[in-house]
Amino acid sequence: MIQTENTAIVLRHVNYRDNDRMVTLLSPSRGRIEAVIRNCRKPKSHNLNSGELFALGDYMLIETGGHMTVTSVHLIETFYPLRTSYDRLTCGTYLLSLAEAAAEPEQEQQELFMLLLHTLSRLAFTDQEWRPLLSGFLLHFSVCQGFKPRLNHCVLCGRPIGEETPVFFDPAEGGLCCRDCRRTREQIPLSAENVRWMRKALQSGSASWVNTPDAQAPFSVLRAYVEQRLGRRIRSASLLPEGD
Repeated sequence: MIQTENTAIVLRHVNYRDNDRMVTLLSPSRGRIEAVIRNCRKPKSHNLNSGELFALGDYMLIETGGHMTVTSVHLIETFYPLRTSYDRLTCGTYLLSLAEAAAEPEQEQQELFMLLLHTLSRLAFTDQEWRPLLSGFLLHFSVCQGFKPRLNHCVLCGRPIGEETPVFFDPAEGGLCCRDCRRTREQIPLSAENVRWMRKALQSGSASWVNTPDAQAPFSVLRAYVEQRLGRRIRSASLLPEGD
């Protein structure tokens, strides 16, 4: 039997037997971990909150027979304010679903873990608008997953793209295309403000997400791009605010 401690965030849970819970954890050093927490659903359990979505803690894991069991947890944060707002809760759940779709077992996910932790903290403890916040997450998520969008040259003809309009986003090719190269409706129109926002968000990091107007952050475009590259629809997206 091997016992290890892993700092992790709970991405998903499923009730198991009478009082147990199966959890999917995201660890920066080990990626996605599937484990069971025994008796965590008992009212007086010390691990009562450690099996809830968003829980961040140091999880002591023991492996027996190829299965992981949580033996103890030092809980660090629950992100409780997310549960007081339906809109914030659905946004947070969408972030967890994206992380689960991307993370692989036994593969380091330091960048993804820190991006998720940082974005959940902003979502839970600030009044920042959700659309720029999730747009910034999606943009940097694409970078750490290896499909950073190309925003400076047309992905079809290679011509430099300034701030002129119209310009289009081609999800299949992974970046902007100029007006002369647009051929299909799948190439989505973007405003000059959208393009400037994405470029700035990549260059200056999360500081540029704060208090930017909703209209500048092309959430729907980035969502479509990321989900296409992941090869799956994220079902929790249907619950996002304003029908997005």
